[in-house]
Amino acid sequence: MRAIRVASAALLGLTALTLTVPAAVASDDGHYVMSEGYRVLPSTVAAGGQVTLLVDREVSGCKGSVTVTSGVFDAVTVPRGSSSAVTLVDRDAKPGAVYRVTFTCGGLSAVKELTIAAGHGPLPTPFPLPHGVQAGEGGTVAGFDLKQIGLGAALIAGSVGTAYHLARRRKGADTA
Repeated sequence: MRAIRVASAALLGLTALTLTVPAAVASDDGHYVMSEGYRVLPSTVAAGGQVTLLVDREVSGCKGSVTVTSGVFDAVTVPRGSSSAVTLVDRDAKPGAVYRVTFTCGGLSAVKELTIAAGHGPLPTPFPLPHGVQAGEGGTVAGFDLKQIGLGAALIAGSVGTAYHLARRRKGADTA
């Protein structure tokens, strides 16, 4: 009975360990292709645009430098200790085409895709651009509305007058 429990626990542990290992697939050249820990931002860019190549060292397990290659930009190295590099896409990249971007660290490779935007003009950025704070209209006169100010002044005067009247009335009632 004890052997069955030990075997079941070992099988359960082995299954859990197998499910936590990143997916790896053999590529044509014999390297293993790891899909986690590497990104190209943005994943769609206009010809001549700039892309950031990101390496998440904890997820990818890569400790050394990473070489990034593609048919649409020159080879780039993400140095050891760094998590990103920036490069420019060739101006003659074919709009609508999808290019392969290969991250290589040691004997392991990761393949991502980079799409060249069809059409002309800049693409919307995936992140909001930093900009100044909207701080109002520039003074106390902006949005000056005489009706609202008059109504507010009348309400304040009315409430002060009512409070004064009630206070005097109570004073007179107490002395009688």
